[in-house]
This record gives sequence, C-alpha cells and structure tokens, in this order.
Amino acid sequence: MRVRSIRELKNIKNKRILLRVDFNVPISKSGKIDQNEDYRIVQTLPTIKYLLKKKAKVVILAHLGRPGGKVVESLRLDPVAIRLSQLLKKDIYKSDSIIDKDTLKNIDSLAGGNILMLENIRFDKREEKADKKFANELAGLGDIYVNDAFAVCHRDQASVSTIQNHLPAYAGLLLEDELKNLNSAVIKPFKPLTVIIGGAKISTKIKLIQRFLKISDHVLLGGALANTVLHVMGVSVGKSLVEPEMYPVIRKIKLTDNQLRVPVDGLLAKNYQAKTGRLDALADVRPDELILDIGPDTIKLYEKIIKSSKMIVWNGPMGLIETPFFAKGTESLIKILAKTKAYTVVGGGESVQVIRRLNLEKKFNFISTGGGAMLEFLEGKKLPGLKKILLTNK
Repeated sequence: MRVRSIRELKNIKNKRILLRVDFNVPISKSGKIDQNEDYRIVQTLPTIKYLLKKKAKVVILAHLGRPGGKVVESLRLDPVAIRLSQLLKKDIYKSDSIIDKDTLKNIDSLAGGNILMLENIRFDKREEKADKKFANELAGLGDIYVNDAFAVCHRDQASVSTIQNHLPAYAGLLLEDELKNLNSAVIKPFKPLTVIIGGAKISTKIKLIQRFLKISDHVLLGGALANTVLHVMGVSVGKSLVEPEMYPVIRKIKLTDNQLRVPVDGLLAKNYQAKTGRLDALADVRPDELILDIGPDTIKLYEKIIKSSKMIVWNGPMGLIETPFFAKGTESLIKILAKTKAYTVVGGGESVQVIRRLNLEKKFNFISTGGGAMLEFLEGKKLPGLKKILLTNK
C-alpha cells in the first residue's frame, strides 16, 4: 500500500488547495462548538498548518448534518469557521455560498497562507449524488485536491470521490495517519492481536468479525451485538435485542473456539429506560430482562487477554453508554486499555466519546475519526474517497 501524501508536493506557494475535511461536529442551541466536541477539527489542524506554512491558498470543503440538498440556516458553517479561527489563532474567510459568481474571484484574491471556507457542501443536492458536473465545478476552484476526511471516505460523493477525476488528488496528514495505522492492524499487526467489537447490531459488523477471526488471536464481543451469538450458543438472553436473520451466519463460526469470546455475565434490567439493574451470570437471564452491559467477570476475562496482547483494535461500546450505570463496562475496558503496553487503535464515535469524557485520549496510540469508514476499510472494502490516493504496490 502506498499513499499519495501532501508531503510529495514540492512548490505549492499560492496554489489553490481544495481541502476536504470532516467538520461534522455537534453545535449547541446557542450556535457554539464546545471544546469537548471539536475533536474532528483539532485532528485536521496539522494538515491545515502544513499547507499554510507552504503559503498555499487553502479552500475548505466541509459538510454539517444532513440538510438534504437545501439551505438550512442552523447547519451553516459559521460556528465551525469561528472555532477553527480560535484554534489556529488566525482569521478565516467564510463564504455564504458554495459556488457563485464571486467565489472564484474571492479565491483568486486570497493571499497565500490564508483560508477560505465555503458553505456547507451538502446544501447542494448534487453533492450526495456524486454529480459529475458539480464535481467539475468544484474542481474549477482549485489546482490540487487534498482529502483529509477519512470519516466520509466510504461515501461516493462529489467532493469526496468524483472530484478526484478532475484534479491531482493527495491525502492530508490525518488521512495518511489513519491509513497507516489501520493498515498495520490487518497487514502487519503486532502479535498477539486482540480485537474488541461492540455496538448494537452484529449485522453491521459481521464482516469485520469474520475477517479478524482469520488474522487475529482473539476477538472479544460486547454490546447488544453479542446477544445474537449468545442465543445461537444456547444462552438465554431474555428479551434482549437479537437479529434472527443472522443466526445462519453465526452458526458457521466456530463458537466453541477460545479465539471468539462472549460475555459471561452482565448488568440486567427490564427496559431501556432503567437507571440501574441487577448483576448476574448470563446463564440466569430472566425472560423479561435485557442485557445492557458486560459484568465484572467478563471484564476480568477480557483484561487477562488484553494484558497478554501486543496490539488491540477496538470498535464499539460494551453497553448502553447513554445511561451511566450501563457505561461501566465500557469505562472499565477503556481504563484497562489506557494502562496496557500494547499498541492501541480505537474507533467508533461512541467509544471515542467515552474516552474523551474520561480524558484518556493521550493514553491511546491512535484514535480513528472514522466510524463506518473505519469498519469498511478494516473489512477490506475499497473506499470511494481513496480511489486516486491509495495506490497498490506493484
């Protein structure tokens, strides 16, 4: 694997760089971005600073929310531009449109080493349709395209994939780092390799599980997705979320093998609104109960495996983290991982959210900004946003 990186660009002084980023961050009702919610903006700063230092004209392409191809006032990028300006300690020029009669003039008049942020790219309905004409119009605004938005690389959209047919395309520093770390997890992982997979539905992660059962030493399951596996193993899961259509797929996996581990105990409650629950072995789940988190015996079992590993890849929470009582399993694993000497790679919005809440980001070797993109890359799928950036070695 070879990545076409912006490091390869020699003289980009006064060159118009179209920089696609993922600044899709929560904005408060008062129109501000909390410093605890600006993770995706912060992660892109090295790329922006690199381009500014080279005196390039940086034109930022970004989206916010799902406006559905029309202008939604609450989804304008002004709060994002303000937060980016604060982080860079530098003025950001913000356009109120994506492309209009003044856009090209504004870019041309931009001095090297400055930034112009265009309006929410998804205000144009052609963006999510990967429209060729729209991509060509965007390409007319720049000389070079740089993708630093790994989180949307699995989307076939005009500013993510189609535009690469019209401009030389390169990876930003964040995207390059994402690809390097995730690729090492599947191509040359440190051994023993342990993969922890949580979340709600096993159908969304079954391909990931199947792939890592081929290359990892241990796969540890948690969250509601483990319920379907437990049911196939003959363990009563009460009225917990299961996916019956996945039973035939699960039956093809060697469930008696110690490589695949499932929870042995959990925190149980009668509904999702419960604030507390009871602890019991999963063999004793009652018919009217839900499994909402892993228990201490499971945590001890997983901790023993983690301590014997040299690399950990984790995606997805172990329980219903929205409720503090059922976030204990996820929090416990985070604290265990924070102390391990193994190389740790973590992704998935919910998992990262808890890590940041515990202020333990610096204890992990790499935290991915990708959710769906991370899953698809680890599954071995070709991502549209990488088609001219990720080159195969020949």
